[in-house]
Amino acid sequence: MSDRHEKWFRFRPHPWHGLSTGEDPPGDVDAYIELTPFDVIKYEADKKTGYLRVDRPQRTSATPPTPYGFVPRTWCGSRVAALSPTSLRGDLDPLDICVLTERPVDRTEIILQARVVGGICMIDDGEADDKIIAVMHRDAVYGNATDIGEIPAALIDRLQHYFSTYKLLPGSSSSVMVAGVYGRDHAMKVVEASIADYQEEYGSDSFDPDGS
Repeated sequence: MSDRHEKWFRFRPHPWHGLSTGEDPPGDVDAYIELTPFDVIKYEADKKTGYLRVDRPQRTSATPPTPYGFVPRTWCGSRVAALSPTSLRGDLDPLDICVLTERPVDRTEIILQARVVGGICMIDDGEADDKIIAVMHRDAVYGNATDIGEIPAALIDRLQHYFSTYKLLPGSSSSVMVAGVYGRDHAMKVVEASIADYQEEYGSDSFDPDGS
């Protein structure tokens, strides 16, 4: 294990740095789930330890429409920002992902295999904060979808509404702008860019689940 990785915990793989991006990225990826549609508390993986930390109680009735988390070993830097119109920079976080499934997922800190079908171009205070949209492997309803056009429009509208309002508080204005929705081809470019940004920032060591 390189010196760069010594700060990450050996006995429990760090969900951002110690898990695989997936079997066949950028089209098929793994998603580490931080939030479910049942959560009224916003959880976020702690960057130092990898354990879920309470970020904040949700102050409105909004809950994420799908299981929501990030793709391991990705990072939103300059390459991701270049794919996002009007963005000044990337948000310097792992790439967010929403995973569609017809079955209720009520647990966090799980890994889902998912196929990328599209994404939402979101800009938060000038930072590229894309939300990849994917379908869970072998899902009975969504599992065969290959592009965002095969997903019900009402569900995509719900995702856009959630991300455009989830930080909005009474009496305050929002710094979030949803700039549009894109299909699988562009989504895979965003995933590829986030992998390259990660490798530049954290190194391109091959994934080793044993940590050796």
